[in-house]
Amino acid sequence: MELDRDSCVLLNDSYKMPVIGFGTYAPEKFPKNLAKEGTKVAIEVGYRHIDCAYIYDREVEVGRAIQEKITDGTVKREEIFYTGKLPSTFHPPERVRLALEKSLKDLQLDYMDLFLIHSPLGFKPGDNLFPVDENGKLIYANTDLRDTWKAMEKCKDAGLVRSIGVSNFNRRQLELILNMPGLKYKPVCNQVECHIYLNQSKLLEFCKSKDIVLVGYSVLGSSRGEEW
Repeated sequence: MELDRDSCVLLNDSYKMPVIGFGTYAPEKFPKNLAKEGTKVAIEVGYRHIDCAYIYDREVEVGRAIQEKITDGTVKREEIFYTGKLPSTFHPPERVRLALEKSLKDLQLDYMDLFLIHSPLGFKPGDNLFPVDENGKLIYANTDLRDTWKAMEKCKDAGLVRSIGVSNFNRRQLELILNMPGLKYKPVCNQVECHIYLNQSKLLEFCKSKDIVLVGYSVLGSSRGEEW
């Protein structure tokens, strides 16, 4: 059975986002080529929203899958809605575009349809996406999220992304951006864990009041790790 390709939600910047997306995260123990094969099958059965992220370390394979399905005529680029995410080590404004351009190169894409701040928590900038100290504790960095958001807006103005949003933000963190001086673009969405055991009802109502789409992940549970 094919998915309904016309089921979309209108974002606050007038772009349309397919309601159902194909997530591409997998624990490291799974071969990366499965991300490519899984994405190809997803496109073949009707998925048009593909969700990945810099830290998943799967964008090269996902990009190859997209390109192969474009080449064989299954889809056109404009029919694919790609969501990517800014890693926590790239929150400083001068690093935002660097991460985006790296993802676009790996994906073989000229632009992203949606680019999210993956988490409100910033980590120490550097090559290690999860920097830790001598005690194995994550090393955090306190970049002002408003500065990060301004850099996201510049990426949109440059045509590298169509829509920008956030992920794993609570109400207070959303308000920090919404109330910032000189705000040019509101987040179009907030992607958060959402399922029957964590229904996010209060956050959903707040997002609705601000014309921000709440996007759920792990809606049927998750296999991202045995401890989950």
